[in-house]
Amino acid sequence: MALRRHRLPRFWLGLTLGLVLSGLGAVYVWERQLPARLKQAADRGDVDACLRYSEQLTALRWLSGDAPGEQARCRRLKARQLWLQQRWSEALSLQLQLVNSPAATITDRLQLQSWEDELQQRALRRFQQGDLNGALNLLDPIGENHKQGGNSLGDKLREIWSSNRYQLERARKLVNQQRWWEAVDALNRIDHPWWKQQSSELRRTVEVGIRGLRDQDREHDSHGTLPHTVPARDLEAQVQQRLARGMDEWSAFQESCRALGGRVVEAGPESACRR
Repeated sequence: MALRRHRLPRFWLGLTLGLVLSGLGAVYVWERQLPARLKQAADRGDVDACLRYSEQLTALRWLSGDAPGEQARCRRLKARQLWLQQRWSEALSLQLQLVNSPAATITDRLQLQSWEDELQQRALRRFQQGDLNGALNLLDPIGENHKQGGNSLGDKLREIWSSNRYQLERARKLVNQQRWWEAVDALNRIDHPWWKQQSSELRRTVEVGIRGLRDQDREHDSHGTLPHTVPARDLEAQVQQRLARGMDEWSAFQESCRALGGRVVEAGPESACRR
């Protein structure tokens, strides 16, 4: 019985070592086959299998000979495939792996930069069309959606968007109060194509309101200029001169009023120039 107990641990030790050696042998044989399998997958254009084999080679630290070149070739093909499928983030991630690999070329780096530039241009076009969220989603894969310091392209787009929205809301409030010249000033500060389109109907309302003011002034002139009111023709001439120099309408109105010895006052719901 003592002899049998002495031999039993040796049996288990031998069995364990045998299993370990068998496993190592299988891994070794698989390692020896992987470069050939990788090359075959690359040759037949099976990029998924190619990438799978190359990752296994990397994990097993067996990447040697032509294997890095084959791996790079598969990454190029797969990244291009993902890009064409508009899977931007995955394509850029894979292309970045390629660029950081020993097999990277100048062309690979230029391709990565080209894709990043293209995403940025796509984002800007979306933004100009009024799709802020779509633009930000496109900027996300290149790290330009948001930065801690608020200096990313996405942060700048948000700032422009908020400013234009604020000016339109301000113009609507001023129109409701019939403060036409101030409403014009707010509308002129809108510089985004989509927001300009949103404000076009409001601008027509303001133009009608201003024409109404001018008609009232002409009617007053036909009965003699009202006391303390700057002549409309003189004011209009001054305003037009300043507009020709590039001044916005509200500033032109204020300066013209002062130049004629008047001051801007609220005449009921309207802004007027009176002495």
